[in-house]
Amino acid sequence: MLGISDLGRAVGLNRSTTYRYVATLAKLGYLQQDPDSRKYSLGPRVVDLGFAAINSMEITRVAGPFLQALSDETGYTVSMAVLDGPDIVYVDRRRSGRAGTFAMGLHLHVGSRLPAYCTSMGKVLLAHQEPAVLRDLVDRTDLARRGPKTITAREQLMVALARVRRTGFALNDEELAPGLRSLAAPVRDRSGAVVAAVNVAVHLTVWNASVESVMSRLEAPLRRATTEISTRLGHRPQA
Repeated sequence: MLGISDLGRAVGLNRSTTYRYVATLAKLGYLQQDPDSRKYSLGPRVVDLGFAAINSMEITRVAGPFLQALSDETGYTVSMAVLDGPDIVYVDRRRSGRAGTFAMGLHLHVGSRLPAYCTSMGKVLLAHQEPAVLRDLVDRTDLARRGPKTITAREQLMVALARVRRTGFALNDEELAPGLRSLAAPVRDRSGAVVAAVNVAVHLTVWNASVESVMSRLEAPLRRATTEISTRLGHRPQA
């Protein structure tokens, strides 16, 4: 445990500045003060940060082979993303050697961010948020038109998210970009929480099939992959 003076010397700040930072960190739960010595030690929220980092690394490590297998099986690009506020962040992206090539102009890669509301993975991740959290995220989102079929009305988006919760997958039909379709499903951890989403993306220039045909062909392999990943993360569906 360290006192204010010790912490100030360690980080090169004066006492008053150190106290302000420490007070904020203690209020947030990252530091805790011993009532007798008045010194500080790491708080419980630091454990959460550690687990978040471990889980993030674990997800990508566990999911990689299944994402590649899904891409090879379907012949299309497969991605995995997590939610960060009203956006999704790509944490893995796999291409099949036999997939057709086409220019989407999105230039997506690991680390890319997109608005959640107009992506299939984003809709999966939004749909499984607590109601109050979901309302806050939607309120913070500019529902701008990104593709020819983007959902731009709040009520329509909430209906679509309810359907995702009910069916267990999300379809994106030219909501992000013209000609782009994708199907996404959730990845759950050992507690059952949705911690990531996986999608398979196709383009009309490669496969100009009906939405029903896309879902019929891709839903089963996508569900198998996300179930395998979730199982490896410790998820056990309730009987």
